[in-house]
Amino acid sequence: MNFKLPTGYASRWSRLSPFVLVLVLLGLAGCGSDSTAGCRPDPADDAPAAPFRLQRLEQTFLQLKRPADAQQFLRRAPLFARAYLQRRSPANDTALTRALVQMATNPDLQKLGRETAAAFPDTAALRRDLGQIFRRVHHYFPDFKPPLATTYVSGLLGKDVFVNDSLLVVSLDYFAGPRSSYRPDLPGYMLRRYRPPFVLPTVALRISDKYNRHELTANTMLDAMIHSGKALYFAGQMLPCTPDSLLLGYSGKELKGVQFNEGKIWGHFLEKNLLYNTTPFLVQKYVGERPNVPEIDRTAPGRIGQWVGLQIIRKYMAEHPDVSLPRLMAERGSQRLLTESHYRPKR
Repeated sequence: MNFKLPTGYASRWSRLSPFVLVLVLLGLAGCGSDSTAGCRPDPADDAPAAPFRLQRLEQTFLQLKRPADAQQFLRRAPLFARAYLQRRSPANDTALTRALVQMATNPDLQKLGRETAAAFPDTAALRRDLGQIFRRVHHYFPDFKPPLATTYVSGLLGKDVFVNDSLLVVSLDYFAGPRSSYRPDLPGYMLRRYRPPFVLPTVALRISDKYNRHELTANTMLDAMIHSGKALYFAGQMLPCTPDSLLLGYSGKELKGVQFNEGKIWGHFLEKNLLYNTTPFLVQKYVGERPNVPEIDRTAPGRIGQWVGLQIIRKYMAEHPDVSLPRLMAERGSQRLLTESHYRPKR
């Protein structure tokens, strides 16, 4: 993309903050490109497959017409019915079966189902991609048993991705993308993470919860940053060819901006004495969902603390090549990880 510079641009250019300046320069070079070229090293590249089952329940669900159909649907997917639909007893299914039929026959949900099917037509590809995640998790954590993987159309109700030790449910309608007639009720900066390419990163991040240890009393900014950084690092190991833009939900321009300004961003955390702050509202400002972080710069993307946490963890692992992924995920000391990472980006 080419920009025409206005008359007198030099004086205006000089007044831009460093963070804005780099984004303008990157815009001239070409917007939207990603910073991650190629794949990260993959120690699990030769790991054997971890067999699992994949059920695409949305197709059967949307064919329900009568309570008897719904009853049969529940019998064929007992784990889904119990863990996800919270079915308590087959003897008390009347309300549940009626609700399922009411949903399945709703014209709007039928339309959303067709749009979701168009966004995810390839069951073989979905099975392959989930299988890649499961075999890598099993490589690093041999006690891991792949859950029954299930896809569903929830009507944008409940969780986008549900996972426990025995069941994974992906509500594909959440991820149908901008062409869908119905989208999750979320602001635009979050909605961009609800597109087909984000299914696998979301699944990997949710699986990380099983292994990501932290002190129950850990409530500082640094604790939140490190916990998020470990989760993102885990997801990156499970998806070694997935770019950081998909792991974090940043645009290519945002990603290049934070990389260029890494030292300034870290300097902000130090100069404002933020790392050991325990105020929940303040922690949320830097680690939680926001469209941007104007305290750093109006162009700094939200969840920037998560991105910094990932950089700390990557630096720690680079400094300690003998540390395994399970050992990293079991580490509860955020201060130890920061200290031993020797993370000091140039300012």
